[in-house]
Amino acid sequence: MGADPLMAGNSQRRGRTTGAGKKTASAGTGGKNRRSLAGRGATPPAAERYGHPAQRKAQAAERQRAERTRARQRAEEAPELLLGRNPVVEALRARIPATALYVVTGDTARATDERITEALGLAADRGLPLLEVGKAEFDRMSQGALHQGIGLQVPPYDYAHPDDLIDLARNSGRPPLLVALDGVTDPRNLGAVVRSAAAFDAHGVVVPQRRAVGMTASAWRTSAGAAARIPVARAVNLARTLGSYQDAGLQTVGLAGDGDVDLHEYDGFADPVALVVGAEGTGLSRLVREKCDIVVRIPIDRDTESLNVSVAAGIALYAAAAARR
Repeated sequence: MGADPLMAGNSQRRGRTTGAGKKTASAGTGGKNRRSLAGRGATPPAAERYGHPAQRKAQAAERQRAERTRARQRAEEAPELLLGRNPVVEALRARIPATALYVVTGDTARATDERITEALGLAADRGLPLLEVGKAEFDRMSQGALHQGIGLQVPPYDYAHPDDLIDLARNSGRPPLLVALDGVTDPRNLGAVVRSAAAFDAHGVVVPQRRAVGMTASAWRTSAGAAARIPVARAVNLARTLGSYQDAGLQTVGLAGDGDVDLHEYDGFADPVALVVGAEGTGLSRLVREKCDIVVRIPIDRDTESLNVSVAAGIALYAAAAARR
């Protein structure tokens, strides 16, 4: 009898051998693979692995952050255009730095509006260039904002270094009195604080570089020219700057509604002081508050939740000036 082709081991497929495909024991690596992995450490996070989707996403986010930073720096380094008849006249009256006055050609109000006439006269007195532009071009320059046919070009503010304020105070013969603003975002508040600081003989104002307003044209205008008499410095890290002021012998005095003592009970304003004022609404940030040697409060009526930041700073600066007299 011939062999049954369906019996195991009798396959007629070419290359088939008896027992092919059966799983058999194989020799181990003797720990070779384990040794090859030794010393490589833990697997890095997905965001750090080359070619991983998480890494590409992290790199894209970093590029976006870098681009936002560059855009902010470009905006700070570019001249600012102050728009509107009243703002332009007020800025020229306050003699804020300016490089040119723009006026729209063919504006019917130019010959009859007293504010434009005054702006032209003030600019001529200062020798500022008068540049006439078409309405379409000025609309583009102002990015569609309401301009009323007139604009004042203001150069970027020239900030001092925080350490310069200490040197200025020491050369003045008076105990240093500085004002630090923690995250103030309204340029009008900044301008008002600069005005109060100048009025009460402070030596300078410090603002953070990030998450805070700088010396814009609006801040210049609100300061009513005081920004030309008192320096404003910009700190990369406000908490670290306050630490350096402490090392220089200044007491850092925070101002907050839930302060440790009432303002009139604090008796250190005659000494070197850095007054620290918090942002609108949120007040002092945690890190900045931790850098304050003491936090004082202004006693107010219970029905009033809080004071405007510039008003509070003005009251505290008046108290400091009174103590120094």
